[in-house]
This record gives sequence, C-alpha cells and structure tokens, in this order.
Amino acid sequence: MPPIPFSPPRIDDRTVKAVEEVLRSGWITTGPRTKEFERRLAAYCGVERVIALNSWTNACELVLRWYGIGPGDEVIVPAYTYCATANIVMHVGAKPVLVDVLDDFTIDPDAVRRALTPRTKCIIPVDIGGLPARVPELMRLAEECSPLFTPAVNLRVAGTNPQMRLGRVLVLADAAHSFGARIGGRSVGAQADITGFSFHAVKNLTTAEGGALAFNLPTPFDADELYRHFNTMSLHGQSKDALAKTQPGAWRYDVAFPGWKCNMTDLQAAIGLVELERYDDDTLARRKAICDRYDRAFGEDDRFITPTFGDEQRTSSHHLYMLRVRGTSEEQRDAIITAIGRRDVSVNVHFIPLPMLSFYRGLGYRMSDHPRSFELYSREISLPVYYDLTDDQVDTVVAAVKDAVAEVLG
Repeated sequence: MPPIPFSPPRIDDRTVKAVEEVLRSGWITTGPRTKEFERRLAAYCGVERVIALNSWTNACELVLRWYGIGPGDEVIVPAYTYCATANIVMHVGAKPVLVDVLDDFTIDPDAVRRALTPRTKCIIPVDIGGLPARVPELMRLAEECSPLFTPAVNLRVAGTNPQMRLGRVLVLADAAHSFGARIGGRSVGAQADITGFSFHAVKNLTTAEGGALAFNLPTPFDADELYRHFNTMSLHGQSKDALAKTQPGAWRYDVAFPGWKCNMTDLQAAIGLVELERYDDDTLARRKAICDRYDRAFGEDDRFITPTFGDEQRTSSHHLYMLRVRGTSEEQRDAIITAIGRRDVSVNVHFIPLPMLSFYRGLGYRMSDHPRSFELYSREISLPVYYDLTDDQVDTVVAAVKDAVAEVLG
C-alpha cells in the first residue's frame, strides 16, 4: 500500500471542469462566480450576507480594523489555537490576552470572564477540529459585561462608530475548522456577531486558498451596508470592483480610504461552488463515517482518549480527528509520531500552543499559565481525515498508531 497522506484536497473532474470554464470565460478575478458563491454561503449559514475573501487571516484582520481595534486595546483568544488567531491582533497593534481551554479544546468561558477588562474590545473563540466553541454562552457574557465596555469615542468608520453602536465587546468566531458544524440546530455562522471561515487547501470545503465572513450583527447594523464596506476595504478602499467598472460608462471610481487587497477570485469561487453543492450529503457524511470508524477502533482501548464531536447543543464538522494518547509526555508523543511515520502514515499535531512559539514566548507569555492547553497538546495526534481515504486505509492508520504506541510505551 502506498504512503497515506494527512489531508490532500478533493480534486476530481468536476473541479477541473469548473476551473477550466472560468479560464475559458475570460473573467478570472472577482466576478459572477464569486457573487454566486457568496449568496449560497449566506443561504447555507442562515444569514443575510457573506463576503468571500482570500483567506481567514485577512478577512478577520479586516474585522478588527473595522471595529477600530488598535494600540491599547485587548483581544481575548485561547492559548490553544493556530498562530493566525493572535497574529491578526498583533497586526492591528492590540494585545492578545491568552486564556486556557476546556477538555474539548474550546475556549473556557469562565476564563474569558476573568480576563475581561475595560480594555477588552473583542473575544475570538476558536472551533478547534470542527467542534464549535460555546458561542451562545460567550454572546450572553458579552451582553452581561457591557457596562465594563469602554468604546473609543473618536472612532469613525463609514460615518459611524461601530463600537458605540454595538455597545459591548465584539464576538468574532474563528470557524476556520467548522464550516458545516451546527449550534442549537443552526449552521455555524448564525451565532456570533461575525464568523470567519477558512477555505484553505486542507479544509473540508476548499477554494485552494480563501476565506469568508458571515455577518450576524444586531440592529442597528445593516448587513448590506456591512457587505459594501468590507468589499471596499478588500479592494484598496476603491468604490467599484473590476466587474462593476466593465459596465458602459462606469469606468470612473473613487478611493474612500487606503484599504487592503484581499478579494476572492472567480477561479477560487468556482472550486467552492462545486464543493458547496456536494458538501452536506457527500463530504460531511464521508468525514463523519471516517471519524466513526476511528472511534470504534480507539474508543474501547484505555490507552487512548477519543475526540468530542458534539453534545446536546453542538455538532462538529469532523474536520480533524484529534486523538490523545493517555498519560504520555510531549517527548513520548513525538516519538510515537516518528514511529507512525516509519509505517508510511502521515499524522500531525493541532496545534503548538501560542506561549510555546518563540515570538509569543519572547513577549512574556508563559505556558505555565495555561496548564490544560499544554496537557492537551502534549498528548494530541491528528489522524488523516479526507474524502478519498478508504476504509482499508483507515484500518491501516489504526494499526500504525497502535503499533507505534506499543513500540514507544511498551
């Protein structure tokens, strides 16, 4: 059997045909397919508006900039997340405030409550592995703590002050892993104020690279106004995109502010449209079947702790299978991964907690402040989960993991 990769994208004849059609159309940048992708994403998430952009990172950085977050402000993020969650906070000059997580890898709402100060402007819960964070609880917390919120009084964005309009901490959900997951029976995207998705190459739904924002802000915010402003932000602050300027006599444009450049292209959207059409009944169903097969193999083996895929309120997108090896040290876990690799199976670790990374460690963040994050990290191994992974390959992965654990731990 050839080596088993960790997470290759699903590329088939439908994908290739869709991309070829865009190439032959003569219009490859943001255009009709991107707009159609946005409409279908909004319908899927159950919100009025979604904007498609070129990455989760740029999309969510735009949110922080729109909300006027900058030097002197604080943004609460979990210590257990990919660096992008905190990097965007650094990009705008604010301070990431790290808090610990629960046993299911999602942010601890009690830790968030303790971390709130008058400087807090945003909370970014992270849906690790596809399991949604406790977003409704965090939304209630943001409302309850609104008297603590101190808005910037001189902020103006498109003629208004979003901090004063909302009157509380913004909840920006990092749903990079959880497109298609559900909270309370509704798709992720319809719970937080704004939700950021990733369509990177290894995600359940990919556009090669890409991301999106789902807007769910309360009145008096208007979804159409938000869409127009973020669209302008993503195009250098320019009043018209390339497609709009192709209309007869519509060449003239203005620049309202020095924006950024992070729009999605029709080439990317074409891939996304194919993926979205077959997402629930095909992609998600297959990923769940793979995870269920892993559960049956590891669930009754005392050496392992299987991941949480849901509870009475939450259902995972089954993006990752985050297996833990009970009682291992970080060094033993690393040795197990090496032993699995010798058996031609690729695995991964999600993620190295932020205080362990040299940049954040250099800023004074300490891993000892987040003991649960370190405990989870030191025992975690992410197993292959992707559409074309066969049952026989799943069984090969299981055998490789169990043999490697026996080799290292005895």
